Amino acid sequence: MSMQYEPLKHRIDRFISKHVFLKKVFFLLLDIYLLRTWHVHKELRKFSKTKSYHLAVLDAGAGFGQYSWFILRTFKKVNVTAVDVSEEHVLKARRFFAKAGYPNAQFQTEDLTRFCDENAFDLILSVDVMEHILDDRNVFGNFYQSLKSEGMLLISTPSDQGGSGVHDHDEEESFIDEHVRDGYAVSDIREKLESAGFKKVEAKYTYGSPGKISWLLQMKIPVTLLNNSRFFVLLLMIYIPVIIFPCLILNFFDTVLKHKSGTGLLVKAWK
Repeated sequence: MSMQYEPLKHRIDRFISKHVFLKKVFFLLLDIYLLRTWHVHKELRKFSKTKSYHLAVLDAGAGFGQYSWFILRTFKKVNVTAVDVSEEHVLKARRFFAKAGYPNAQFQTEDLTRFCDENAFDLILSVDVMEHILDDRNVFGNFYQSLKSEGMLLISTPSDQGGSGVHDHDEEESFIDEHVRDGYAVSDIREKLESAGFKKVEAKYTYGSPGKISWLLQMKIPVTLLNNSRFFVLLLMIYIPVIIFPCLILNFFDTVLKHKSGTGLLVKAWK
C-alpha cells in the first residue's frame, strides 16, 4: 500500500496557506524538524558569507517556498526567482510573500525541462526536485546556461543507497510515490553535470546512520500511522514531543559527520 506522503503535505499546506502567521510557523517547524533543511541551510549560510554583492538566486522547484523564505531572511542583498511546475504552489507563494512584505521574491509557473534564463543567477537551488524529473540531462543543461560565470548549483536529492525510503523492498510500493528514479549514484550525477558543462562537481552523502534513524522516527513512522487511520493524529500529539529532542541530536550529528554512504546526496557544481 502506498503511504501517500505527498498528499499529506498538500493537505497541511491547504490548511495553513490562508494565514501568514501559520505559514511562518509551518516554515519554522520545517526548518527545525526536517534533516534535509539542516544540510541545505548549512550550505546556504556558507555561500552567503562569501558574497558581499547583490545576488540573484533561482529556487528551482520551490514547492511551498520555505527555502526562498530562508534565503530572503539569510542573505543581506538578494533577489529570488522561485519557479515551480504547480500553479497552485506558485499562487499561494505569491500571496504569502506579498503579505509577508518581500517584494524581492518573484514566483513563476515553469517547467524546468524548458525553463532557461541565460547568465541570470549567482546561485541555483534545487531541493527534492531532480528525483521527480525523468529528463534530468536537459534540466542540468538549463541550470548551466542559467548560471552566471562562477555561479554555483546546489542540489539535494535521494541517493541510490535507499533514497530515503523510495523503495525499501522490491515488493513494496514507493514510500514517496511521485519519484521517477530510486536515487542517484555519485558517479551518475557527476557525469551528467559535467556533460552539461559544469567545471567542478562536489558530492557528499547525507542521511548517514544518524539521519536514517531520524528519518524513520520523524517521517516514516508518523506518515505510516496517519495513513492507516486518522485516529493516530491524537497519538502523534504524544509521539512527536517524545521523539523530537533525540531527533534533533541525530540531525546535528548527521550534518557534522562525514558519511561513507547515505540515502541522500548534497551536490555542488560550479560553472
